[in-house]
Amino acid sequence: MQRRQFIALLGGAATWPLTARAQQAGTLPTVGMLGSSLAAFNYWLPALLQRLHELGWIENRTLAIEYRWTEGRNERYAQLAAELVRLKVDVIVALGSPAIVAAKQATAVIPVVFPLASDPVGDGLVASLARPGGNITGLSNEQPDLAGKRLEVLRELVPGLSRLGYIAKCQQSDRHG
Repeated sequence: MQRRQFIALLGGAATWPLTARAQQAGTLPTVGMLGSSLAAFNYWLPALLQRLHELGWIENRTLAIEYRWTEGRNERYAQLAAELVRLKVDVIVALGSPAIVAAKQATAVIPVVFPLASDPVGDGLVASLARPGGNITGLSNEQPDLAGKRLEVLRELVPGLSRLGYIAKCQQSDRHG
């Protein structure tokens, strides 16, 4: 995924619920950020903050951001997601599968945006990629329609190829928190 695509998606999606609340006097719209650690998302977070700034949303001036990091303790996702819900944030940006699952379980009302999920349909996060439904949306790097094309290109690159092995990485702990 290109950085500009990510910025455009989250910059736009994260501001949908904020626009309405921004007009209420004395209340800053609030984004809840849920993930494993700041270090794990050090590339993505500055891109999001930059895009929000370009759209006129400036942290601690026109926008509040509540950061919640598990610091490698996956059992804390549910607690931290519930905390963001109690704070009545306007949107939750869930970084990683355990965060997305925890946010989905914590609220059916607050919009949840995820920058990337490997298989949001297969993991039961959204109904479909075309129509996610509910309060969750984001990007997927799942590209099953490209598998055939990749194999075709590989056969062209290695004409004598007669056997091919495929190893898929499956992180069960990510799917179940």
